[in-house]
Amino acid sequence: MALLTNLPTRAPKDLEKRDVKEKTEALLLRLDECQNRLYADGKRSVLVILQGMDASGKDGVIRKVFGRLNPAGLTLSAFKTPTAEEAAHDFLWRVHHQAPAKGMIGIFNRSHYEDVLITRVHGWCDDATARLRFQAINNFEELLAVHNGTVIFKFYLHISPEEQKERLQERIDDPAKRWKYNKGDLAEAEKWEAYRAAYEDVFSQCGNPPWTIVPADQNWYKEYLITKTLVEGLEALDLQYPPAPPDA
Repeated sequence: MALLTNLPTRAPKDLEKRDVKEKTEALLLRLDECQNRLYADGKRSVLVILQGMDASGKDGVIRKVFGRLNPAGLTLSAFKTPTAEEAAHDFLWRVHHQAPAKGMIGIFNRSHYEDVLITRVHGWCDDATARLRFQAINNFEELLAVHNGTVIFKFYLHISPEEQKERLQERIDDPAKRWKYNKGDLAEAEKWEAYRAAYEDVFSQCGNPPWTIVPADQNWYKEYLITKTLVEGLEALDLQYPPAPPDA
């Protein structure tokens, strides 16, 4: 995989926003049908992992893409600073409990990868520990995929430092977004290069299933790519509605 600095954060210039948004609407209808079949079949589950720098738009993806689906078939987990109880266990303890049941789509807003990202950037996790955690993460995802039929989609929302700075400023200037403001956000943004290196290590060490690097400077393009990836992946499963019970 190419270095993040070599990958685009914006849509190709020949794309028209209106055309892409129309395609997204059509894809969302197909995604709704995929969810219905997944839920009715009840034999597989889906885990969507959303990672990215602050202000890369994870919340917006959840609202615009998954907000159109049946909430009865969705679970959402956000992983922030571990509680005292969580920190007293292994780092995957709190994560495994949130894995989606069969028939469900589970969304991780941040995930188990935080334990090899922010922890490394801040020096709370050394390289030797990180290598052990990479192995544990790979084993965990294999357990979900192979032994429980979970289809895993991993998205990194690739935002440019310039766009991130603008969005963080909006959290200060816009009253509707001020509740998102954290005084530590700007300090974390200054560590962009360290986070880039940590993410690139994640991509190389934990690439099965593979990561989808999503240009995230433009929300309309980001939502399109994520929806398209999900639809293509789920339709490839050829999920079917089960037959009616004999006594129906």
